[in-house]
Amino acid sequence: MIEVIKYPSVLESSNLELRNVARDLVSGLKVYHDNVGYLVGELALSEGTSPHRNINSSPEEVDYRIFLKAALLLASQKLGSPITVTTGFPFSTFQVFKESAYRLLENEHIIEFDTQTFGGGGRKKMAVEVDRVAIVPEVVGASMAVRQIVPNAPRNFFMISLGYGTMEAILSTEGGLVQRSSVSTFGLRYAVNLITKELQKDNYLDLKTEHQIDQNFSQGTIILNRKRIDLRDLRKQVIEQYYKDVISPSIRKAFTDRDFAKSEDLYLAGGGANYTELVTLFKEEFDGLLNIHVPENPEQLASIGYCYNSLAINGGAKDKAVGIDLGNSSTIITTFKQETEG
Repeated sequence: MIEVIKYPSVLESSNLELRNVARDLVSGLKVYHDNVGYLVGELALSEGTSPHRNINSSPEEVDYRIFLKAALLLASQKLGSPITVTTGFPFSTFQVFKESAYRLLENEHIIEFDTQTFGGGGRKKMAVEVDRVAIVPEVVGASMAVRQIVPNAPRNFFMISLGYGTMEAILSTEGGLVQRSSVSTFGLRYAVNLITKELQKDNYLDLKTEHQIDQNFSQGTIILNRKRIDLRDLRKQVIEQYYKDVISPSIRKAFTDRDFAKSEDLYLAGGGANYTELVTLFKEEFDGLLNIHVPENPEQLASIGYCYNSLAINGGAKDKAVGIDLGNSSTIITTFKQETEG
């Protein structure tokens, strides 16, 4: 059994004193970096004025380090210390960032956070030791999850991760991925930017942040000038344009007839797999060639795969294994459920 903690990947600096504004640590994340307080996740959305996020940020950037501190804090609250951590990046940044991420992670981390937000007594410090680290491509993490949690998973399958920042695709085989077949291109952000441009033609968007537009995109409605606007038709239109302009040409270029001869199954991961309009387009293109599968909670697959990888590299210690997906839309932390006595 696995357990997942999830929060929006947004933050905002704030040294305001906040008392009893959240129900628990996950919804009341306020962490310190270089003695500056940052509201993270739900707290940034509820108490911040303009919460933001960076797309595919580097381990050297402040945003990445704050999201990482928050994730390590939540993981160690559950498991204690030391812990084994696997995380990852899209193919587009994997080679560039993996060494710096490894050096940053394999350390003892002193994390300072505020407990007043959820009824505690004030600032606290926690030491978190990370004893083993692995960095793997996101879509590979998703394929690891399919092999672990899907009953009777095929030996070879296509894996496509429909993330916010990037869309990634591979042919996953028992011997590993077929490197030649790997794809990394624009993610769902492409469609969100398209819908933003369409809305701006007739509306003032009132300084809405990219994250807010993304939420409206997901919900299918937006309130502008005190009017509720249904976005579903427009969303379907921009998703179709995104698929036609970006996804389909990228897959056509990467996957050959020789690849299709190796598998009849394609699994979709990432937040984009929750849009039925997008899944339908895959089914239409590959009708008669591939069976399209969307596992439960597809946005969690990379983090779940990371957690199983941590278990593999630490000798099977479930009480230390952690998967952290510092995603562009949500940060997802996966651990194994700890057995309690009695």
